[in-house]
Amino acid sequence: MIRELVHDPLFLAKKSENATKEDLSVAQDLLETLIAHEDSCVGMAANMIGSLKRIIAVENDGEYLVMLNPAIIKQSEPYETEESCLSLLGGPRKTKRYKNIKVQYQNTQFQIRIKTFKGWTAQIIQHEIDHCNGVLI
Repeated sequence: MIRELVHDPLFLAKKSENATKEDLSVAQDLLETLIAHEDSCVGMAANMIGSLKRIIAVENDGEYLVMLNPAIIKQSEPYETEESCLSLLGGPRKTKRYKNIKVQYQNTQFQIRIKTFKGWTAQIIQHEIDHCNGVLI
């Protein structure tokens, strides 16, 4: 189900809880909402649709990837950039990102995965994990 986006910065600044099997419907709704906004968005976190769960969905080289309980376990090559967010009003904001990240997460079958991401996809994932941590750009 496509959900309405949350724009309340106080809600978005709350830390998310770990996702469980009971939250798989949230993951599906998040993916459907991201696809519905594909013309203006490349990633979303569950808090953007009103659920304080550690779930993100990102566009990854033309395909979509859903991550449950993602955590960055290694990062390298910091750089400064500007980003926008569908949940926040106003233009782009400056932020620090890393060119390379290694992420541990669970897939929708709750299998643990560890994968390295680079460039644009790494930037998207960092933005969405920040959302899970209550960090707004």
